[in-house]
Amino acid sequence: MSFNSPLFFLFLVIVFLAYWRMHRKEQNLFLLFSSYVFYAWWDWRFLSLILISSATDFIVGQKLYSAQTRRAKKHWFLVSILVHLSLLGFFKYFNFFVESLQSLLAVAGFTDASLSTLHIILPVGISFYTFQTLSYSIELYQGKIRPTRDWVQFFVFVSFFPQLVAGPIERASHLLGQFKEKRVFELAKAYDGVRQILWGLFKKAVIADNIAAVVELAYRNPETIAGPQLFAATVFFAVQIYCDFSGYSDIAVGTARLFGIDLSRNFRYPYFSKNISEFWSRWHITLTSWFQDFIFVPLYMRISRIKDIARFAPAVRHSVSFYLATIIGLSLLGLWHGAAWTFIVFGFSQAVFIIVYHAIKKYWDRMGGFLQISLTFCMVLVGFVFFRAQSLSEALHIFGTIAADASPEMVAIFFAPMFVKKTIMAVLFVLVEWKQRTKEHVLRIEKAPVLVRWGIYYAIILCLLLLGNYDYHPFIYFQF
Repeated sequence: MSFNSPLFFLFLVIVFLAYWRMHRKEQNLFLLFSSYVFYAWWDWRFLSLILISSATDFIVGQKLYSAQTRRAKKHWFLVSILVHLSLLGFFKYFNFFVESLQSLLAVAGFTDASLSTLHIILPVGISFYTFQTLSYSIELYQGKIRPTRDWVQFFVFVSFFPQLVAGPIERASHLLGQFKEKRVFELAKAYDGVRQILWGLFKKAVIADNIAAVVELAYRNPETIAGPQLFAATVFFAVQIYCDFSGYSDIAVGTARLFGIDLSRNFRYPYFSKNISEFWSRWHITLTSWFQDFIFVPLYMRISRIKDIARFAPAVRHSVSFYLATIIGLSLLGLWHGAAWTFIVFGFSQAVFIIVYHAIKKYWDRMGGFLQISLTFCMVLVGFVFFRAQSLSEALHIFGTIAADASPEMVAIFFAPMFVKKTIMAVLFVLVEWKQRTKEHVLRIEKAPVLVRWGIYYAIILCLLLLGNYDYHPFIYFQF
């Protein structure tokens, strides 16, 4: 039941109308039922995984909070970590680790070693709801929250359908408490939710799914494509993945707002960032902040306490700890995206750029804003080549082909017949985002004159009807 399908909007209308006729406890139970129906539409068998994740942390939460000793707390905390990482490791990474081990054995000379892989179907959204439930256990262990004793509230926190499949990845400290409170229908909030849904649909159906064709054509067989076309396809992929994923997030946040629930903002116009660190604070914000708080900071602290590193002068100790934590943390963030070395190198490349930026920060900050934004975007493109390529060798071939054909005339490819419509579409989209970059979302135009507002709404609806691509294009992040 994809967000850009008529079936979803029929489902949404039915759930919305029924929901606001109920009291809070009935609303929570109804949202839980609706969320399970929504997820079961993909594959009902994997509901068992959500139930296991939910039941594990609900029980662990009670035990962890009531534990009298630090050792007991740590024991229950490790139970949660073990269960969630075991599920994620088996369904998402088992075959990757087996294949990597077999390759390593072959390099070591054990060419006769034969390890079997399994035919495993990746459950939709497992990376998202696993990290969401883990945040509950982590925040409990850190003493930041108290456990809920209402299992319905907790189960709906884990499975809330607007953000179940691809985020935002919510913290219990932000979302869980909202299911404890009485929700009152607010017309202004509902209107804003509909506007954000409309803009999310536009980004997905009109921008992302129309651009997808030229990206797929180039990346399907990059060995047969010239450098300028590969360069254009890479730039278009940056537009595609942003519109696809941020479009999903807009629909998720807007849908939740219809039910009186506020989800976290997941994108903040990342392509206008002036350095690579800023980019990662504005792209998939809920994931990067999760890694920042639960991976990077603990890793940095642990590395800085290593005996051989702790002896260094404070400035040197900080730099070494920061660089190592950045490399490990972003490589793991890359691995979160998918079970392939291309994703690990994607994360590693971004870590290298962040380290370089911090090393030359005083010189970088003297450059003009447009140059900073342009160079940052180029760094992002390097990562996206690894992200989109099917293998490391394919990614290196793409870089080599682009470099071999590099010239000032390469920009002209964007105005070739096969690209010109996509170029105009992408440029207009960027200009609109730039104009509205201080707003939470582009359609925050409630202060504009009535005729202007409704003219924009009708223009977007017309674009959806006339220009929208409604072939089957699943959201890119569904595979994660």
